[in-house]
Amino acid sequence: MSTDVILGFAVAGTFVLYALFGGADFGGGVWDLLAFGPRKAEQRALIARAIGPVWEVNHIWLIVGMVLLFAGFPRAFAVLSVALHVPLTLLLLGIVFRGAAFTFRAYDTRGDAVQRRWGLVFSGASVFAPLLLGMCVGAVVSGTVRVEGRVVTSGFFSSWLTPFAWAVGALALCLFAFLAAVYLTHEAPSTALREDFRRRALGSGVVVFLSALAVLLLARDGAPRVWEGLLRSPFALALHVGTAVAAVASFGLLWTRRFRWARVAAALQAGLIVLGWAASQHPYLVVPDVTLQGAAASPGAQRLLLVALGVGTAIVVPSLVLLFRVFRPSSLPERDVTGPLSAESLTPGRAVKPS
Repeated sequence: MSTDVILGFAVAGTFVLYALFGGADFGGGVWDLLAFGPRKAEQRALIARAIGPVWEVNHIWLIVGMVLLFAGFPRAFAVLSVALHVPLTLLLLGIVFRGAAFTFRAYDTRGDAVQRRWGLVFSGASVFAPLLLGMCVGAVVSGTVRVEGRVVTSGFFSSWLTPFAWAVGALALCLFAFLAAVYLTHEAPSTALREDFRRRALGSGVVVFLSALAVLLLARDGAPRVWEGLLRSPFALALHVGTAVAAVASFGLLWTRRFRWARVAAALQAGLIVLGWAASQHPYLVVPDVTLQGAAASPGAQRLLLVALGVGTAIVVPSLVLLFRVFRPSSLPERDVTGPLSAESLTPGRAVKPS
């Protein structure tokens, strides 16, 4: 197998991991915005406790993917950074504002009007960012980003403001919200909260199905290459069957309240959706003018990049596993993390009274 194909698999793998971890963080912000009922404060506290220790770390997969694209496929990176510089810039701003708002909300005075505004910025950016991320994906696969020689000729707005791109953005948003709800059913400390997020997971799962169906129908005219890949390529049947089995399994496990295994099935469903996108546009990195082989760096540079990726993975993955084990919500003290933080409240194992 050539180095460009191996590196292509690596890039796709980082996007799968970003969807499963970073995407679920965005989904937590969606449910923070939509919290309602007598336990809305507890719902927001659970979300904050779940993502608080690790929200910065989850973006490492997006960073790794972008670095691999930049160093391994520089032509594709150049095309994307020009054609999609508007939505990508807005996406980065959304990620930055989201993180800043989450931190400022935690340290601000509880119940203060400024704290509530920070909460709105956090949840609003959690909706805004995945929508833009999906729209960028829609532009990449739709064939509306055009390149002549080394010059992007398709403009800065038309490629990512199509109905198909909007539909992919909506699918990304709904998928991330679904993942977050499923994960939170497992992390919830009480039966009442588990039931709250179980209902949200089941409802958002239905919306994911409808969004995916809309994307598929719009792809016939909006992204014909993806339409062909999803329906007629050799891998299509296996991907559709695998995704359907994972989706049915996640619903069944949620319905029977087997939340640990529901989390596995939902993650498998989301991962197969992302892999289906990547596989459907093969061998293109940007449909229809930039191929995997045509955008590749020299084989020597790609081999060095793969060595660096292997060494980095051997260090990063065990560190992340340790981080998630130490700072999982069940190991942290119960406290109102939507209010101000203190040195004591950041010390695992110490009970802290709400201020």
